[in-house]
Amino acid sequence: MIDKINVKLVPLDPTDRNQFVLDNQEAFKYSATEEFGMRDDHFEVDGEIISRDTIEHAIDEPNAETYRIFNDGQVVGGVVIRIDKDTLRGDLDLLFVSPHVHSRGIGHAAWCEVERMHPEVKVWETMTPYFEKRNIHFFRQSLWIPYR
Repeated sequence: MIDKINVKLVPLDPTDRNQFVLDNQEAFKYSATEEFGMRDDHFEVDGEIISRDTIEHAIDEPNAETYRIFNDGQVVGGVVIRIDKDTLRGDLDLLFVSPHVHSRGIGHAAWCEVERMHPEVKVWETMTPYFEKRNIHFFRQSLWIPYR
């Protein structure tokens, strides 16, 4: 039997902003180098798959909500979402889990928590790099509803 994953989303403390950016970059770089090796040429700036500016822009967007993902009291990732209260649509701008805890269901549990926090959202929009197979698999299992 699989134990229940104890995930909690905590609003980002401004003093943790720099580490949030670094952790996000680590997670994206890990996935890219795992797929392409160190020869990858998909980096945005300074050898990073996702630049500091891109991450900070997402955090600073109007209506952005930024959270740290905790599992059993330890920081294991982060998420940035935006909610349009007029259209009841949401955007998943960033979701990352530390490579040290991949494949434990933490991303799925964090997404379930986002949905629990925002039951008013009727449609979520997401995007992910094409090489991020783990994310694509995650979205297919957790978020996508096939068109009919």
